[in-house]
Amino acid sequence: MGTPLGDFVRAKRDSIQPEALGLPERGRRRSPGLRRLDLAHRAGISVEYLTRIEQGRDRNPSVAVVNALADALSLDPAERAHLRYLTKITAGECVTHPRPAPPRREVRPAVLETLRLLEPGLALVTNRLGDILARTGAYEAVLNGTGLLDAEIPNLTRYVFTDPRARDLFADWDAVADEQAFDLWLGPSVENSEWFTAELAPVAGADFVRRMNRHVVPARGVLRLRHPSGTELRLRRQTLDIPEDAQQLVVLLPADEETAAAVERLRRSPRLRAIS
Repeated sequence: MGTPLGDFVRAKRDSIQPEALGLPERGRRRSPGLRRLDLAHRAGISVEYLTRIEQGRDRNPSVAVVNALADALSLDPAERAHLRYLTKITAGECVTHPRPAPPRREVRPAVLETLRLLEPGLALVTNRLGDILARTGAYEAVLNGTGLLDAEIPNLTRYVFTDPRARDLFADWDAVADEQAFDLWLGPSVENSEWFTAELAPVAGADFVRRMNRHVVPARGVLRLRHPSGTELRLRRQTLDIPEDAQQLVVLLPADEETAAAVERLRRSPRLRAIS
């Protein structure tokens, strides 16, 4: 049985062409990407040890080995942070209760007050599972009619993978799907993420599971929405982490004058909505 750490190392190795690292081409290969032999040599570890890591038979490599693998794979800072996180949760993996307590969904008064100050802008409070815990009235007004806010507790991840309307709303649906799948690794807790993933996977299908296991760190560029009104909105995202609550405050800023004008037209009597 594999581990998140092993899956990431294998997926990253498969995605790298030897010539990108200045390695010679060694003829035909049975699998794509960098050979296990080449990665082991670059990291200064044995092929057997690398195999154990990738297959999940070694769940607790040393910090030195993890750093060596990061260097050998030429990981960028975001990928290195993800590798360290996966190392941590792999070392602490255990069998969890089939349905743990739900993550904290209360939004602290100070955060709600911050949302009020952001009116009439587009802003929301969410967690890494995709629960939309609070939002400005402007956000609600603009997203009305898309189906995203129809549920009692709206969930962006569930919407992206299970609601056909999401593919119409998100012009770059593939990128958004990768973002939501990746964020589940950073959920409020390992237990919550495992439970949510197990619940969503049968409904969302193999594509969701594949994206989860690819461990591609998303770029998070401009968010393009094809609004039901027929307008395309281009929004820049600014995220403020609230680590003590495992939540994030996300502000969506118009990326151009056309989007700013369209958002202004779509707003209707902004009111704050929060889950109680």
